[in-house]
Amino acid sequence: MKTIALHIVIFISLFPLIGMAQKMAQRPNVILIVSDDGGYQDFGCYGGTEIPTPNIDLLARNGIRFTQAYVSASVCAPSRAGMITGKYQQRFGFEHNPSNLPAKGFTKEDVGIDLSVKTIADQFKANGYATIAIGKWHLGAEEKYHPQNRGFDHFYGFLGGHRDYFGYKKPAGKEVVLWDDGKAVPEDQVTYTTEMFTSRARDYVRANKNQPFFMYLAYNAIHTPMQGLDSLEKEFSFIKDKDRRAFAAMMKCMDTGISQLMDELKKQGIYNNTLVFFINDNGAATNNAADNGSLRGLKGSKFEGGIRVPFIMQWPGKITAGTTYHKMVSSLDILPTALAAINGRPVKNQVLDGKNLLYYISNKSKTPHQDLFWRRGIAAAVHSGKWKLIRSGSNPVLLFDLDHDIKESVNLAARYPKVVKFLLAKLENWEKGLEQPRWTSSYGDTNQLMKHRMEVTGREMERQYP
Repeated sequence: MKTIALHIVIFISLFPLIGMAQKMAQRPNVILIVSDDGGYQDFGCYGGTEIPTPNIDLLARNGIRFTQAYVSASVCAPSRAGMITGKYQQRFGFEHNPSNLPAKGFTKEDVGIDLSVKTIADQFKANGYATIAIGKWHLGAEEKYHPQNRGFDHFYGFLGGHRDYFGYKKPAGKEVVLWDDGKAVPEDQVTYTTEMFTSRARDYVRANKNQPFFMYLAYNAIHTPMQGLDSLEKEFSFIKDKDRRAFAAMMKCMDTGISQLMDELKKQGIYNNTLVFFINDNGAATNNAADNGSLRGLKGSKFEGGIRVPFIMQWPGKITAGTTYHKMVSSLDILPTALAAINGRPVKNQVLDGKNLLYYISNKSKTPHQDLFWRRGIAAAVHSGKWKLIRSGSNPVLLFDLDHDIKESVNLAARYPKVVKFLLAKLENWEKGLEQPRWTSSYGDTNQLMKHRMEVTGREMERQYP
């Protein structure tokens, strides 16, 4: 009898822990998938017809597709810095892609996300989640900025902005070597990075199916170098341009990988309990044969082609399938939306600029953002309501009515001086809350000035200014 009584006492004492474990297991997993340098019209669900993307399109059919989604920068690293912190990256001096040009008062060791700013992984860790980063990092190569020092339990990827998809013949440098946590993967074992990143993502799902996790899956596709698998390039032999043909093969490999990851979630019985974000990091690059469709401008530009991106959310049973949302949203919204989905508490003393999109999807009369802002060096912009203003150094101020001129073909600044004055004041007020950049761009200001002149029109001219 004493033994039975003791067992009852032990069971009763463990009951709260069992309940807590069950509650944790029921919390949704979150996966953030990022593609690199894709064009707005390269994705089928955004109007693309040349390159099939059936699995990315399926995410949209099973969830919500945003038609007016923006990233916080038109180049890779600052866009990602805003995305994984939920705040404008200029608030902590991360205004440019990493360079060897520290600003006055800073050193090369300061090139990365400020250590006082918490990442989305820090936020998930604080809420009891397992975390992993897979793929491209580009947010600081110094040890203190390493993903595993920024909230991620595991990291399988490379630290820089790009690398070859196949293994290098020579020893790989610090920023391009493929890391498996603290171990470098030998280059003769690097087969094709897109497939390797998908494989690691699937492995992680299998290993963590019984605990809630956050996964940051940042493919380097479809960034240069243009290296598609030969077997896939043959499928696109009808495309005459060799870079575009490679682009198509690279896109298909990523799209297939996303399908394989979704299939793994289903196989492990956690598909319905996983919130998936898919977003492109900026507009089509000047050198990767991507297609921005009718949008003016390319990567690096404040025109729509540099900052408006494909953005999809899928969460079976929680987000109505086949939804299209037309109001202005931002990549800054991913972090607060993910926290709301897990009923998590944000880390103290972290101000977020993003909004919880789950609230706005449910409350259709509400608008997530009245204004969005951009700045990188000499060029800055504000989007407020239907108006978009671009200010770039000594260039004339540009003003567009996006409701009637999505191609940004007519500068209305001279016609609406009061609107210009109002928007410039908004932009300057926003800038009061920013830090000066901690490093500068290796491209300098010339490209920014040239990109934002009305006479620079057409892809051939736009591609002259990376």
